[in-house]
This record gives sequence, C-alpha cells and structure tokens, in this order.
Amino acid sequence: MNWQEPVIDYCERLDGRFWSEPLNAVSNGAFLIAAAAAFTLLRKRGNTDPPAAALVAVTAVVGLGSFVFHTVATRGAMLLDVIPIAIFIYGYFLLALRRFFGLGVVAAAAVTLSFGLVSALVDRNVSGLNGSVAYLPALAALTCFAALLWRGRPETARGLAGAAAIFLVSLTFRTVDRDICSLAPTGTHFVWHLLNACVLWLLLRTAIVAQPAD
Repeated sequence: MNWQEPVIDYCERLDGRFWSEPLNAVSNGAFLIAAAAAFTLLRKRGNTDPPAAALVAVTAVVGLGSFVFHTVATRGAMLLDVIPIAIFIYGYFLLALRRFFGLGVVAAAAVTLSFGLVSALVDRNVSGLNGSVAYLPALAALTCFAALLWRGRPETARGLAGAAAIFLVSLTFRTVDRDICSLAPTGTHFVWHLLNACVLWLLLRTAIVAQPAD
C-alpha cells in the first residue's frame, strides 16, 4: 500500500492542497473543546479518575489526528484519524462495562474483545453508507447499554441515550456527504465532526459523573 497516496474522498476536497478541506479541518477544534470541558469537569469534581482522564486525552488526540488527515489527506494520515477513534470506542466500551455494569476486569476485557471482533466482521462484510457501516456496532452498543441501565441507573442511561441519538444524526450527515456535493459543495462531513464532539463530551460527562466524587 502506498501510504503517500492522496485521499480525495469528501465534497470539500477537490485536490491535494493542505487547506482544501477548511471546514472539515477546522471543525476538529470541537473535539479539543470537548476534551477541555471534560478535563475541567474532572478537576471540579476533585476525584482521581485515571480511566476517564485517559479518554479525555484520547478525545483531544481524535481532534488532532482528524485535523492532520483532513489537511495532509494521505492514506498514512488516515491512520491518525481512525486509530484514536477506535481507541475511544473500545476504551469507553470497557469503561462502561466496568463502571456502569460492575463487570470484573477479565469479563469486561473478554466482552470488549468480542465486541471488537463483531465490529471488524461487520466492517469487512457489510458495505455501503459511505463507510458509516463501521460505526453501527458502536451505535448499537450505546443503545443497548442505555436500555439495560434505564431502571437501575436512569441518569447514566439518559446520558448514553442522548449520546446515541446525537450519534445517529451525526452518522446521517457523514453518510450523505458524497451524495450531495452538487447541492452543497462544502459537503456535510464537518457537521459529523461537530456533532461527534458533542457525543464524546456527553459520554465523558456521563462517565465522570458516574464516578463518585471524593
């Protein structure tokens, strides 16, 4: 594979120039804002929460990595976009099993590994939706977690359900990006960034609040 091969895959990008995707690039600042807000919440609560703090850091890296991808726009830069997102998804899945459901380390790790394998199978064998299929397992997991927690932990369930609802809308904007280039030359991928930053903030807040303050 040629890691320097240009990726011209969005309405906004017409060539290989650094600033060919200004909206897609700058909108990644929303992830940095989400990370900063979550970090501030952690400090205000005054509790030591390494798992949540790690996910806050990953959220910032998501924004930085996506910025690099939407400016450099090569297959190599794409790894800086997709790897941090995957780390957040599986990291939050593991945290949720431990914190919201009380699973032990081994059980939570085993379920997370199984979820990862299912996600990989879906991504490999199901096509369409402009690549958004890869995110459907994460949406399904959020929805299932919210339903399972609705009675026992309603506040947590509401946070996850809200995140799932916003995520569904953001996936829609991601999916239609290449199909509406003639109507909207800037595309809609930047809206995916903005809404996803809201999703990550809501997920981080839900996790932080679920951890009792000292």
